[in-house]
Amino acid sequence: MISAHAGDFVWRAGGAIALAAHRGDRAKVVCLSYGERGESAKAWRAGHTLDEIKTIRREEAEHAAAALGAEIEFLDAGDYPLVETPELVDRLVRVYRDSEPDVVLTHPLADPYNGDHPAAARMALQARVLAQAAGYDAPGEPLGAPPVFFFEPHQPEQCDFKPDVLLDITPVFEAKRKAMECLPAQRHMWDYYTDLAVRRGVQLKRNAGPNLGLPHDTRAEAFMRLYPQVTDTLA
Repeated sequence: MISAHAGDFVWRAGGAIALAAHRGDRAKVVCLSYGERGESAKAWRAGHTLDEIKTIRREEAEHAAAALGAEIEFLDAGDYPLVETPELVDRLVRVYRDSEPDVVLTHPLADPYNGDHPAAARMALQARVLAQAAGYDAPGEPLGAPPVFFFEPHQPEQCDFKPDVLLDITPVFEAKRKAMECLPAQRHMWDYYTDLAVRRGVQLKRNAGPNLGLPHDTRAEAFMRLYPQVTDTLA
């Protein structure tokens, strides 16, 4: 999971991460920045310095990752703007080579409200391709071809986001909510993403069988595939 800021992985894909950890799989989050400049208004208004805010956001994200059962790594690349550099892409290549992910989660490639998000996605995708190259100078074996899933942005209609995967996160939703509550710097997001999980849960049920209109408590997250699904059966 490649996250532009310290909170993005929780809101957008906390359920997917918790499900992986619950299955016993390794779940790793890479935060390119702490969201210290653009997503920490409460801390700035409280008079904290930049370094203090980084520390606050790092601790919040560490607690959130622990609630989900994930490892977390911070690259401290700065935000607003998050600047794309060859050095940062190279660091991501090394993360890929080291972790050998089966799946990559990241931001969609369009977001008119936050340029950091598509910048993170572009670097995540470039690094994935470079990590596959046998001649790229980085430790480890060449990466395979892990599928890439874009997680849902805050305003999907404006970001060309059309979900084609609905993931049932009902068994781990409480872990996601606990992780969200580890991020008081963005308290206004807690109920928004709880409500979104409910709405996506309704859509999941409508696509999973007869639409009987029965009450349910399903929670879901939405994703969009970048590459075609590879399969030998249609289901």
